[in-house]
This record gives sequence, C-alpha cells and structure tokens, in this order.
Amino acid sequence: MMARAPIEAKDPRKANRRGAARLAAVQALYQMDLAGTGVNEILAQFESHWIGQEVEGEKYLPAEAAFFRDVVNGVVREQRRLDLLIDEALAKSWPLKRIEAILRAALRAGAYELDHRRDVPARVVVSEYADVAAAFVERDETGMVNAVLDQLARQMRAAEFGRAAGL
Repeated sequence: MMARAPIEAKDPRKANRRGAARLAAVQALYQMDLAGTGVNEILAQFESHWIGQEVEGEKYLPAEAAFFRDVVNGVVREQRRLDLLIDEALAKSWPLKRIEAILRAALRAGAYELDHRRDVPARVVVSEYADVAAAFVERDETGMVNAVLDQLARQMRAAEFGRAAGL
C-alpha cells in the first residue's frame, strides 16, 4: 500500500526529512507484515528504491536515513513489548491483531518512538503518526491512531504533559 508522498518541499528541514522517514518506516513495516519481508531486505529496498526517489510519478522526499533505520529496526526488536502496550491502550473488544496492517504499523512505529526517541516531543510523535495514518485511511481510523498514541504518550512521558499543564 502506497500513500501519496509529500512532494519536494521548498525547505528540506529536519522535520520534513523525519516526516518522510516516518512515512517510509510505516510503509516498510506494513510491507514486512504482509509479505514477510526481512528487515535487512526491506531497509535496503526502501533506501535504494523509494526514499528520495520518484515512484509511480510521485517524487518522494529525501528521508533521514538513520531515523528511518532506527524506527524500523526498533519496532522489529521491540515488537512483542510494543504490541502489549498498544493492546492495553486499545479497547478490550478490539485487540491489535484485528487492526488493519497499515494502522498496526503506524501504532508500532509511534509507540517505539514514544518509548525510545526522547529527543522528539511526545506531542510531535502523536501528531506525526496521525498524519501518516491519514495518508492511508479514513478520518475515524486516524482518530483511533491519535487516541491510542496520546494515551501511550501520557503513560510513557507523563512529565511532558505535566509541565504543559503547569503542574
């Protein structure tokens, strides 16, 4: 499943490069989930044929390759633990295994980043992965991604939310 990629930006800031890395990471995780592609193969494929390339007439933004690799490798390494955290945040009647593969990929990548990338503010992580999900699914499903990641962010990074509320 391919999302329409952001067309080349006038200002290739770090945020744009990370946004492109997040989009590529979710697509790579999705492909791994559906096709059973191995992590080394998927990293090589995306870095050589997708990131910063023109695909099906769309120009994909250059991505921060190290960030892309960190998210993909981190999700693969931590997937069991991340899945448990996500399952706890989901409604009991709707476990992670029932969620569409592309949304599972976005939730896993977002949960990984919340847990391991403390250099990125939690609100940025939640917003970015909701935006990535919006490239693939309807608004209701994007809201679910936002709600689950927001809940995880408030658990994993409570201090960030306490400061913002003046506590």
